[in-house]
Amino acid sequence: MINGIYETHIQVSNLEKAIAFYTEILGLTVGHLDDDRRIAFLYMPNNDKTSMLGLWEETNNLQTRHFAFHCDKDFVLSKSVDFLQKHHLVPYNFLKDGSVQPMVFCWMPALAIYFNDPDGNQLEFLALLDGTPKPSLGVLSYDDWLAQSES
Repeated sequence: MINGIYETHIQVSNLEKAIAFYTEILGLTVGHLDDDRRIAFLYMPNNDKTSMLGLWEETNNLQTRHFAFHCDKDFVLSKSVDFLQKHHLVPYNFLKDGSVQPMVFCWMPALAIYFNDPDGNQLEFLALLDGTPKPSLGVLSYDDWLAQSES
């Protein structure tokens, strides 16, 4: 019946600036722009039309949200922090402990790193990991996850 989430929507303070951020930095493509309603619909990178992000301009009562981009493990583990820093974005992990190393959510398991868009929406690069979920372990570094997985 349900195959996944097709689209999600967030509020932004300036539609043109948000479009530039999501297209020029993150690689999404504009599927539709409605200037009258101040809404843009963006497809995922490579014009993948299986999921979409809606940007709604809100100038009075901006409410930030969170969502995650599904990514390859190699990108999240080895390239995401450099990518974010290159684009003057601040990476942080789930624990917000000052480390910029991706963390593993053991209940999934998944590897993730966070950052914010220019409006403060909390974004995440997330890669699902092979292996058995271990919810009792909580949130670990990737090295600790590997060590736990071997034991």
